[in-house]
Amino acid sequence: MTLDATLRKQLLDLASLDHETRAELATSGELGAGYHPRMAAVHAENAEALIRIIDATGWPGTSRVGDDGANAAWLILQHAIANPALQKRCLPLIRQAVENGEAPAHQAAYLEDRIACFERRPQKFGTQFDWDDNGEMSPLPLADDARVDEYRASVGLNSLAERTREIRSELVNVNPPENRKEWRRQKRAWAESVGWIQHEMGED
Repeated sequence: MTLDATLRKQLLDLASLDHETRAELATSGELGAGYHPRMAAVHAENAEALIRIIDATGWPGTSRVGDDGANAAWLILQHAIANPALQKRCLPLIRQAVENGEAPAHQAAYLEDRIACFERRPQKFGTQFDWDDNGEMSPLPLADDARVDEYRASVGLNSLAERTREIRSELVNVNPPENRKEWRRQKRAWAESVGWIQHEMGED
């Protein structure tokens, strides 16, 4: 397949906007204070652009947009957290891309875990983290604690302990939410508002 330079540049530009916005919010100290409206807006606009691309030509794999372009498409999809339909639609597309050599295996693993965690189900590969009660970033609940490193290795990821150390090091200057109970309540309410989960009676 011939490289589509125009599409590749579009994807890279969208991913760059994501990175730049995140960096600005991190510098200003606003990144850890919930889902910032600026970040949410970038994610939503990028998701709409990705939908148009997929509707027109399917999932942009490496042979069409290069490794960096395909990785940019995956990043945009990973960050489309307010669009459950898009993430669920694309999971089989990425799995097929992995089978066809058009995407690395870890991309499907990350998306599978992300969907599971937003739906409040245990994750298989241990790729998703959140603040724990001690104010540290820790993996969200696992489907199989004993085999998680086996699953991670199967898709080219390092051990969960190593990844935990990496993430905590990356976030050393990011403050955890002061009231983590309220943080979790707000996240649950947000997940309900965008359609990840249904309202659960008896939960405040």
